[in-house]
Amino acid sequence: MNFHFSKPSPGGYLDQAIVWNQFQIQNSTGKPFDVVHTESVGLLHTRAKNLNNLAVSWHGIAYETIHSDIIQELTRTPEESRSNALTERAIKVVDEVKFFPRYSHHVATSDHCGDVLKRIYMIPDERVHVILNGVDENIFKPAFTSGKEFRLKFGIPGSGSLVLGMAGRLVKDKGHPLIFEALKEIFTEDKEFQRSVYVLVAGDGPWGARYRNLGGNLMVLGPLEQSQMASFYNAIDVFVNPTLRAQGLDHTLLEAMLSGKPLMATRLASITGSVIVSSEIGYTFPPKVDLLKKTLYKVWRDGKGVLETKGEFARERALKLFTATKMTAAYERLFLCIAKDKNDPDDYCTYKDMLD
Repeated sequence: MNFHFSKPSPGGYLDQAIVWNQFQIQNSTGKPFDVVHTESVGLLHTRAKNLNNLAVSWHGIAYETIHSDIIQELTRTPEESRSNALTERAIKVVDEVKFFPRYSHHVATSDHCGDVLKRIYMIPDERVHVILNGVDENIFKPAFTSGKEFRLKFGIPGSGSLVLGMAGRLVKDKGHPLIFEALKEIFTEDKEFQRSVYVLVAGDGPWGARYRNLGGNLMVLGPLEQSQMASFYNAIDVFVNPTLRAQGLDHTLLEAMLSGKPLMATRLASITGSVIVSSEIGYTFPPKVDLLKKTLYKVWRDGKGVLETKGEFARERALKLFTATKMTAAYERLFLCIAKDKNDPDDYCTYKDMLD
């Protein structure tokens, strides 16, 4: 295995010219590469069109991001100036539709992204491969004892309290202004909710200080290491992700599912298409404060018993679709398909439905 490191461009980005030169030298020395893989436009489309053994993984495409831009515009405060993002994004979609076909194979990390690549970007079906993100199933799994210890560490009472969990960057595009306002209003109008519900927030960012002002039942824990995150998931009753970013699949959703926790997340196509595909797994909400409040109240009234059942369904789905082992095997099969010798009897290009 060889690693080639290169200095970034003056702007701090990948220096495409240097990397392309390194690739050409390596590819022409001895046996050429059987498969070439790039993350998004790590390899520019102008250099991709003659590589028949190239696969590109998309973790977000412009068409999906338009939904995010619409949400950002709808949630803009009167003090904020209107952004040109929507206009610019529409132009970018057209550009992507033009140059995406130059890549031989496309890996979509969500079912919705795969559908968009086929319908909107008009990539032939046989060149689009849906490989869902996966996380380490040996780390993220049910562990009652570690969850109980985590609760005790932060002074959370026993079985009578409901614990909501959030994790990630505490910034606007992750939906924190919305859920902050929803919790603030609920805590004011329903003292029983405020008394019996705890909210654990793992991560940091500008909204952390605001959350701390909501009272002692809302705890901002700061960034947590992976092992601490595993305990965090086991300490909560439901994982909440209010993201406004309509692209890709957030790993925190998958980690929570593997830990046996139900989800509550924004109603975005990538989430409803691959993750929360039914109410058995969790709850979805449009990104509006009143509807977010309604969903929070429903979670509270459903209670621990219902949430535990949903968590079991969530883990069952995650074990079939969202483990690192499944993801690795899918990529391996794709690469074998691309590199397949015509005399090889094995059909690596046919995929088994993981839900069967």
